[in-house]
Amino acid sequence: MLSYDVIIVGGGLAGLMTSLGVVDSHKVALFSKVHPLRSHSLAAQGGLNASLGNVPGSADDNWEKHTFDTIKGSDYLADQDAVETMCRIGPEVVYELEHMGVPFSRTSEGKIAQRPFGGADYPRTCYAADRTGHVLLHTLYEQSVKKNVEVYTEWLVTSLIIKDNRAQGITALNYSTGEIVAFSARAVVLATGGYGRGYQNSTNAIINTGSGIAVAYRAGIPIKDLEFVQFHPTTLYGTNILMTEGARGEGGYLLNNKGERFMKKYAASKMELAPRDIVSRSMTTEILEGHGFENAFLHLDLRHLGEKKILERLPGIRDITIDFAGVDPVKEPIPVQPGQHYSMGGIDTNEKGETKVRGVYAAGECACVSVHGANRLGGNSLLETVTFGKIVSNQLRDFLASSKEESDKVFLDRALVKEKQRIEELFQRKGKRRYSEVRDELRRVMFTYVGIFRKEEELNTACEKVRQLKRDYRDVAVSYKTRSLNFELINTLELEGMLDLAEIISQGALARKESRGSHFRTDYPTRDDAKWMRHTLAFFTPNGLKFDYKEVKVTRYAPQERKY
Repeated sequence: MLSYDVIIVGGGLAGLMTSLGVVDSHKVALFSKVHPLRSHSLAAQGGLNASLGNVPGSADDNWEKHTFDTIKGSDYLADQDAVETMCRIGPEVVYELEHMGVPFSRTSEGKIAQRPFGGADYPRTCYAADRTGHVLLHTLYEQSVKKNVEVYTEWLVTSLIIKDNRAQGITALNYSTGEIVAFSARAVVLATGGYGRGYQNSTNAIINTGSGIAVAYRAGIPIKDLEFVQFHPTTLYGTNILMTEGARGEGGYLLNNKGERFMKKYAASKMELAPRDIVSRSMTTEILEGHGFENAFLHLDLRHLGEKKILERLPGIRDITIDFAGVDPVKEPIPVQPGQHYSMGGIDTNEKGETKVRGVYAAGECACVSVHGANRLGGNSLLETVTFGKIVSNQLRDFLASSKEESDKVFLDRALVKEKQRIEELFQRKGKRRYSEVRDELRRVMFTYVGIFRKEEELNTACEKVRQLKRDYRDVAVSYKTRSLNFELINTLELEGMLDLAEIISQGALARKESRGSHFRTDYPTRDDAKWMRHTLAFFTPNGLKFDYKEVKVTRYAPQERKY
């Protein structure tokens, strides 16, 4: 059995940033379902926020103003101590990334360029054209190669092993051999991204099944605020490929079928740069009222920006729209519609990335610190990955220095036997259902009934349908019996977690009788701070899903009406 000081699960920005902070002093292994350069962080386009004050109009920006914009954007559900931490160290981390070699776009003075993003009072989004996630991921991976981070590529972590409320290690499935292996560790970090593929129309990569969140849930760690699901306003019609908020940050217009910039009706002061929840609801309202094209999409118009600016600032968007929609944004507007994009909720952690289990941490989209609350501002997700990756690495060094406890190898062996039996049971099933049938129905149910607009009748329908799909899962068999490269097995294992998360989302949304941020109840259209300014906690128990709640941490910013 291989042993490590730290096992990091997830090869994206949060996982790589964490590994770089501890690899010089401890034995580290990083597990990823795909090669790290195929992690979903690669798809982030627009940029990351930091109060650098590098461009005209932002000289008096600071971390406190960034903090307020983030808390207001969260509809006051974010934990304010965590937001303050992220915004305060954000500039330091951005400069650290610059020194690592990230090729940020530049101002005429050679400073890191910044563009406006939704919900912000200053242009503070640092970017590299419209490929920011791409260059960040490549830079951090280069650094991980330089520092000899040990990477297990194409492994699925199937369980988190805990004894006496302390991390022991993991079990993981090797794609190439089909073997289930146990690894011991003094600490485990989950950095596995979101659950977007639980929805029908999503910007997420196919690997975003929420597997890390599901593993933590099954291990008894509470999951926080999962009912808050972000829909990005501008995804390419037909494929739901992301059309970055940077397109609107550079001056792009949203138009209905009358040629109107309709956002003036919904957020007159911010227009297209209102927070994402507001823009997504506004677009959906326009379509439902018959102001869309083909009753399905609206237009993102960049033509007035001119070819030079589009090629300089938005080259990736142009390539995508030409390749996938046959539209050249220099000459034609882009057909767009809202699509599921981000997970505000996730594994419950404090402002240090610690879970309730000693030695288990979480960072990035799979974690809920909570810095996004009920709605994430664009540019804060990339910031969260690198800042909390750094914070968790600092905590790990302190934890490992103070705790000399080793894993219980006998306990790990027993956990491995149990996990092998679970896998074998899937192979022995005689059921007739295919995983793809259950998965596709789940995605349709979630998008139809737990979407941008929600109400009790539809949420009850979703809850019942998810319960039925969980029963149907017991009849899902793995027909392909070969162990090597068995993606039917891998998808079947991940489907169980997707069903768990769908149950938490739908039941959490039904229970929360208010509208806040991305969670909009047409039957409860106002925010209710007296009853619902609190976090939802979901627990796995032998008798099924149980909920509890805890208060939001408020420091300096009392809740007020959210206007733009």
